Amino acid sequence: MEKAPEEKFRDSIATIDKSGKRNFIFPKKPKGKFYNYRTLVSWILLIILIAAPFIKIKGNQFLLFNVIERKFHIFGFPFWPQDFHLLVISMLVSVVFVILFTVVFGRIFCGWMCPQTIFMEMVFRKIEYLIEGDRSKQIKLEKQNWDAEKIRKRLLKWFVFFIISFIISNVFLAYIIGSDQVLGYIIDGPLEHINMLFYLLIFTGVFYFVFAWFREQVCIIVCPYGRLQGVLLDNKSINVAYDFVRGEGDNGRKKLRKDENRDELGNGDCIDCKQCVHVCPTGIDIRNGTQLECINCTACIDACDEIMDKTGFDRGLIRYASEDNILKKEKFKFNARLIAYSIILTILVGVLVTMLFLRNDLEATILRLPGQTFQSTETTIKNVYTVKLINKTTEDIEDIDIKLISPEGSIDLVGGTIDLAKQGLKEGTLFIEINKKDLNSSKVKLKIGVYSKGKLIETTSTNFTGPLKIK
Repeated sequence: MEKAPEEKFRDSIATIDKSGKRNFIFPKKPKGKFYNYRTLVSWILLIILIAAPFIKIKGNQFLLFNVIERKFHIFGFPFWPQDFHLLVISMLVSVVFVILFTVVFGRIFCGWMCPQTIFMEMVFRKIEYLIEGDRSKQIKLEKQNWDAEKIRKRLLKWFVFFIISFIISNVFLAYIIGSDQVLGYIIDGPLEHINMLFYLLIFTGVFYFVFAWFREQVCIIVCPYGRLQGVLLDNKSINVAYDFVRGEGDNGRKKLRKDENRDELGNGDCIDCKQCVHVCPTGIDIRNGTQLECINCTACIDACDEIMDKTGFDRGLIRYASEDNILKKEKFKFNARLIAYSIILTILVGVLVTMLFLRNDLEATILRLPGQTFQSTETTIKNVYTVKLINKTTEDIEDIDIKLISPEGSIDLVGGTIDLAKQGLKEGTLFIEINKKDLNSSKVKLKIGVYSKGKLIETTSTNFTGPLKIK
């Protein structure tokens, strides 16, 4: 059975035409209260995003994700591969937070905070409006033959897009290899680092492809977040929603005619102007209900409110609302599912904060040297170990010595005391010797202390092996 026209949107997306080809979206330039708020939020986030890798706290980059050298700085705190458990907890906190946020507010993150949306709508799209004009002018230019005007505007737009993509690539690279290294490459000049320039141009090409051509397809096709809505949202979730009860009335939406009484005609407040469709960056009709393409950008709210002001109807025909709020006029309430998510999130945050406070500034790992057996004398047993010390702080740690806390015995650190530079790593060898009378089995757990200038700064443990039978 063929679906009704109003249901056909469920089988296709606005960016694909009937023949399966790409249908480019030319959204109308939004304006209004929510757009002004989004602009302010976007500029704040853009400043943070661009400045973060260049901000230093106690010599540490504010944000660094150097996977190659396994160096990570988060909010100025250095993290090492040994802190992987903290990363796992952080990821769990992020996932639960996103779930909770989505259950309550839908896909609001995509419209207000996602870097893809911010760069696309608040940077590249604004440049496009400035060079090519608003929706109608862009459509006209697209259909226009390649004359001098079209060539000039397109080349100018593409050039500006490339320059911005190149700048974004440099910032992105600063997050990976460090801002000091990127600034060093810039000072030296591109010819001194041809290989790095090649990688930088690859990143630039990717960003240019995304923002100049792929655009909203990232949100619709690539990003899995939209598909999560079908699992996470319910009738109580707050979304950008069309009030179909008020908008449709008894006899549906209808164009506005002068001096007509819509209440008597049974028509709703929606005058079918399609401004909400024209302004949508993903090309959907919000009046069809919640759709995976909707990024909750609120452009349709501003467009509809402007029309409502002109027609004399109340604002809010499209607004932040839940389905139960529209149908039953119910206000938002915390249900059992939200309470459960909140409790889990609180527990995870508590665990993460506790582990961060308990995190040691120095990581010490002492392991028996592989392939080596114990050495026995008349009164003692000796084992040889490798020691790895990692300084997680931004200050040098001097005069590091290692001593046996329990049981009684002695440690001989090859080379004597160690000086460990900030965020440095050193490996060495040590011998542990214990009197036979202090060993009660062939495998004993040792507690070892790491001292700096006589002060205990870290404790660790390892195993000590001896003969099966102690005489």
